[in-house]
Amino acid sequence: MSARVFVVWCPDWPVVAALAEESGGSGSAVPASRPAAVLAAHRVVACTDTARTFGIRRGMRRRDAQGRCPELLLLPDNPDRDARAFETVLAVLEEIRPGVALLRPGLAALRSPGRFYGDEAATAAVIAERLVTAGVWDCRIGVADDLLTAEQAARLAGPQESRIVPPGGARDFLVDLPVEVIDDADAVSLLRRLGLTTLGDLLPLPAPDVRTRFGAATSRLHQVLGGVESARFAPRVPPPDLVVDIAFEPALDSAETICFSARRTCEQLVAGLLQRRLVCTELRIEVLTEGEPALLARSWLHPRWFTAADVLDRLRYQLAGQGAGQGVGLGSVHAGVTGLRFVPEIVVPEHVHAEALWGGTDARVERGIARLQGLLGHDRVLTPVVQGGRSPAARQTLVPWGERPHGLRPSDLPWPGALPGPAPSRVFPVPWPVQIHDGRGRPVVLDERGLLSGEPTRLHLEDRWQPIVGWAGPWPVEEGWWEEEWWREDAARRAPTMRVQVVGADGRAWLVTHLGGAWEAVAGYE
Repeated sequence: MSARVFVVWCPDWPVVAALAEESGGSGSAVPASRPAAVLAAHRVVACTDTARTFGIRRGMRRRDAQGRCPELLLLPDNPDRDARAFETVLAVLEEIRPGVALLRPGLAALRSPGRFYGDEAATAAVIAERLVTAGVWDCRIGVADDLLTAEQAARLAGPQESRIVPPGGARDFLVDLPVEVIDDADAVSLLRRLGLTTLGDLLPLPAPDVRTRFGAATSRLHQVLGGVESARFAPRVPPPDLVVDIAFEPALDSAETICFSARRTCEQLVAGLLQRRLVCTELRIEVLTEGEPALLARSWLHPRWFTAADVLDRLRYQLAGQGAGQGVGLGSVHAGVTGLRFVPEIVVPEHVHAEALWGGTDARVERGIARLQGLLGHDRVLTPVVQGGRSPAARQTLVPWGERPHGLRPSDLPWPGALPGPAPSRVFPVPWPVQIHDGRGRPVVLDERGLLSGEPTRLHLEDRWQPIVGWAGPWPVEEGWWEEEWWREDAARRAPTMRVQVVGADGRAWLVTHLGGAWEAVAGYE
């Protein structure tokens, strides 16, 4: 018989990781009692127990969730963040038994370590104890002969507790479970309509019919109920130890001395990565001090990849910004630096960031921008990024320099009502007032059907009139009416926006909109 399977489940992991990042980024901890939820595509993907007491559930729309709990803390979905945070759990599990399989952030499996820790209950207690020590408070453990049964057992366990299914007891354990445990909403709905309410109701059905009618997820559970072992999981390969440390004895109090002493360590860090054909794009620098707090840490991002000089620059900026190593008081305590730790948080194969045929950004420019970011703050140096949207203003957003954007609207969707190309080269933060007249000198307006009252012939912009040599449109667009605040807005703002492209006699083209009875220039073509 194959080794037994342990499944470790950390409920609501996306919201746990998001709250941890929110507390670290804001400098103040988010109260554990505050209701919070992670949203993707305006729907709840995870929420806290406090939020569930208000009736908030997975799949609920954003406005419905806010209607039930106005003080709900909304957090963005970020799978990369969830995976990075779950590395702590995987590291703990790999110390107990190598060969851990990451099923998804928040759920992991490993083979039984045998009787090394005693029986299975003692092993589960050791896992829970070490996870709590690592700061993971809500962890639940299931043990069974197969992966699917162990996962369902973990979901029935209490916080920091385990549920053990005896050998050969998978069928007896599963038959009474409701069909809602199947991870397929369409299959669950179909089973309910057919009068099948528990997994035991699936037993009389032929296996080919179950797979054809109800899908792969239901078929796997049906196989386990029939005594067929479910698919084996593939354990991940533990990542190499890329962390480098340096200790100072006695403590150093000069930033220049610290950077000079760390130069060789930075070179070893980059050389070790290159030997594995890797480069680092996100680096965490931890500064150990004699004062309080004893650990000053910050994660740095790079638009390309870190060289040894880049690492030293980030260290120097971090020391200057945090006041460590310069005889500057941290609160009321003067801190000397006793050690450094460099932790590559994201590494990628070196070919991903290979130089382009005609070169890339000058390294001196990148170092200058990083220096400016270190002085002004992480969120004060921004770069424009294109996302999906209907208007030119909606298609652009700003992200901190060096940070990978996430949570953007996809640009490859159709976006009905979007402005046809080419896109404007300049979008005005504040629209410019415009007047448009027809050949008789009368203002051009739009009627209730969205048609122009006359052909545009003259344009007043930048305090002067000029003839219009070409125009196109109008294109109506009405959006935002589904938002919960829409009904509160004035009638003019609820009306469709009409957009027209005009070309002046000076050769410049403009995108003008008609809203609320007035024309405005929102973008220009150059």
